[in-house]
Amino acid sequence: MALTPLDIDRIAHLARLELQPEERERMLTQINGFFDIVERIRAVDTSGVEPLPHPVAVVQEVSLRLREDIASEPDQRQANQRSAPAVERGLFLVPKVIE
Repeated sequence: MALTPLDIDRIAHLARLELQPEERERMLTQINGFFDIVERIRAVDTSGVEPLPHPVAVVQEVSLRLREDIASEPDQRQANQRSAPAVERGLFLVPKVIE
């Protein structure tokens, strides 16, 4: 999948970036280069290869130190929202920024 200059213009517009013509060309080259790398990686046959739990597991045994998924901090929502200019039903209210 290769991007076109129109794609770069659209991405720049969505990101609210103003790119000069030479910057557009450089971005097009860099992003298409990235997509080329992704396509080369996708082309590698990985059937029969077992996924690794961690990248370091290639060179040494790794035991993952996982902890239980429990809340370790007390609920301080009310204390944190005291300084907020506007709160409603436990949510921070902010001005609309997207038109």
